[in-house]
Amino acid sequence: MKRLAGLSTLALIISGTSGCGWLWGDDGYFRDRGSDYLQAQQVPPMQVPGDVELRPIEPLLPIPQQVADSRATGEYEVPRPQRLVAAEEVSEYSLQTSEDARWLVAMRAPSQVWASARQFFTDNGFQIAQERPQTGEFVTAWQTRDQLAPALVRNLGLGEGETRVRVRVEPGVQHDTSEIFLVSVQRPAGSSADVAWPDAPVNAERDRVLLDELQAGLNSSTVEGGGSASLLAEREYDAPSRVTLSEAGSGEPVLQLDTDFNRGWSSIGRALAASDILVEDLDRSLGVYYINLSEGAANPDEKPGFFSRIFGGAPDREEIEARAERYQVRITDVGGKVQVTLDKDLDTVAPADVSRRVLSMLKDSLD
Repeated sequence: MKRLAGLSTLALIISGTSGCGWLWGDDGYFRDRGSDYLQAQQVPPMQVPGDVELRPIEPLLPIPQQVADSRATGEYEVPRPQRLVAAEEVSEYSLQTSEDARWLVAMRAPSQVWASARQFFTDNGFQIAQERPQTGEFVTAWQTRDQLAPALVRNLGLGEGETRVRVRVEPGVQHDTSEIFLVSVQRPAGSSADVAWPDAPVNAERDRVLLDELQAGLNSSTVEGGGSASLLAEREYDAPSRVTLSEAGSGEPVLQLDTDFNRGWSSIGRALAASDILVEDLDRSLGVYYINLSEGAANPDEKPGFFSRIFGGAPDREEIEARAERYQVRITDVGGKVQVTLDKDLDTVAPADVSRRVLSMLKDSLD
């Protein structure tokens, strides 16, 4: 072992000396290969059969404008390749397909997607004939091609008839995600026929192109406007038509919403944030928001200031745990409507005064 260590030390000393041409010289193993390309020979391009269609290949590292040619002699410092300018695009909208369906998945809350999708259609000349925010659906009027944006008409290949589109926005599987579905129908120009909405697309290719156009429009609006949506439009999407606070037969306070479970889940989540109630966890499959009444909704993300860090003003985890007031906001679908209750845990209801205070705050945010 000592012999091996000595040989390693000797090799390191020899390699560090300037006389080791077999390592670092022009003929050494670690020689500078920066000018080797000057000895490269030009060869004819690769030939392929004439019936083969080739796709052009764009250079990933373009050759700089000023480089040495075959007449150059001596050492030459190879310039760095020009940087490939490519903007990284992170899309919040992705296209999903199955055997017989296509839809968009948005990494945004349904209320925001509802407003953005509606804006896309109105910007392209569509008139909204029906809209039902409580079910996340809107329907355009029957319109001819001359009433719509020329670019969209050209891409869709619309003829002389009339077109109508139905768009549906549903909450996604994950929290604060959405799924967008659309279907279009056509009828002859001037017709008064009431065409029923089909279970499967009548013109799958046209719906595919329209979905692609919608995706491009939503991505563009996200980049240009930061994805902002009208707060009024967001609230109209999931706001229940009627909210009442009453008591069950056992005297337990109950908040009732005239809406379906999907919109009820979304609206309660929005109301909790508006009421400055901290949501520590959630389980949509169980319909439960796990809340902590002792902390504000924004507190966990707030970083302590300079003096708080110096003088220990920020509470530590033990202090937060000691004062925690954890409850469960439970959302239940009862006969097509939603009931909201407050529990201490799975087997224990919350005190009536606490339930009434929390549910009243939610009701005020929803009204």
